[in-house]
Amino acid sequence: MDREHRERTERVEAIAKAEAPGSMPDFITYRIEEGPRGLQGVAVCTHPAVRFALDGTRSHTIVPRRAKALRFDIGGRIVFARVVRHPGTRPKNFDARALPRGR
Repeated sequence: MDREHRERTERVEAIAKAEAPGSMPDFITYRIEEGPRGLQGVAVCTHPAVRFALDGTRSHTIVPRRAKALRFDIGGRIVFARVVRHPGTRPKNFDARALPRGR
């Protein structure tokens, strides 16, 4: 394995882990593989919600699936709601930011 590829890919992985939201850093790994032009480093996030973080989400309604109400802890107070209107999220392109900074 080429040491330079490994070191660069480890830097990209570390930056992506530092930039990723929530528990996503625990799901970021890397590997060195043969590509069309020789060896290449690949950083991968296998978190089930990674597409929502990278692409963002539109505003949407959240309703309970198996219960009558949703339950939240807001400031130490338990709150119940039958419907929540989520405002959506902005994209967090932690992978795109990590690549040029890790090179």
